Amino acid sequence: MSASHIDQLLVAFEKNPRADESSLTQFERETGIVLPTEYADFLRRFNGGEGFIGIEYARFWRIEDLIQMNMNYEVAEYTPGLLLFGTNGGREAFAFDMRTAATAIVVVPFIGMELSEALPVAVTFDDFLLALFEGRLFQDVEH
Repeated sequence: MSASHIDQLLVAFEKNPRADESSLTQFERETGIVLPTEYADFLRRFNGGEGFIGIEYARFWRIEDLIQMNMNYEVAEYTPGLLLFGTNGGREAFAFDMRTAATAIVVVPFIGMELSEALPVAVTFDDFLLALFEGRLFQDVEH
C-alpha cells in the first residue's frame, strides 16, 4: 500500500514522530526479532500513536516501549511466540504471531490471554490497517 493511501486511512489517528533507525536496530538486537517490513516502515514514519482508524480505535506502542509492554503483560508466559504491539483501548491486544515466517496479525484478549484465544485478523500490517479502517477487524471478536 502506498504511503499516501496509508495517510488516508490514518486521517483521524494521532501519529507519533518517526522512530529513529537506531531504536529499530536496538529492538532487533535485544530481542532477536526482525520486525515485519510493513510494520517497520510504519514505525519509520510514525512511531506508534492512537486514535480512530476508520470506525475502530487503536493504540500502537512506540518501538521503545514494545519490550517493556510485552514483559508487563507476561507475553512469554501466557502467549509465547506473540509480539504485542498495541491495543484497541479495551479488552484486546494486537500482536504479531512470530511462531511462523508469515507473522500473521492476531487479536488476543488481555483477560484470559492464551494462544488458543488468538484470532488471526490479517496477513500483513497494511491489511490490518485497512481492516481497522473498514470495520472488519472485530467482526468475529466478542466485545
